[in-house]
Amino acid sequence: MNENVRLTAWVRGRVQGVGFRWWTRATALETGGMTGYVSNLADGRVQVVAEGGRERCERLLDWLRHGDTPGRVDGVTEIWGDPRGGYDGFQIR
Repeated sequence: MNENVRLTAWVRGRVQGVGFRWWTRATALETGGMTGYVSNLADGRVQVVAEGGRERCERLLDWLRHGDTPGRVDGVTEIWGDPRGGYDGFQIR
């Protein structure tokens, strides 16, 4: 079963000012079937909110943790929930 879910992930490391948000959006669009956004946080982390099929969101999370990302990822914390909707595509904020 591939029910729709909401993934919220916080990425720590050197992830601001290195193209990480652009890379994340491109990866989400390449995976397809997801909506949401990626944004910089004031504390230096990047927040990723993705809604779509669980398998696709898990693939994005795996890429955040182990992919050839710009910068350097020191860790990723995530929570899962029910989709809330209201997103138009996958955006950089």
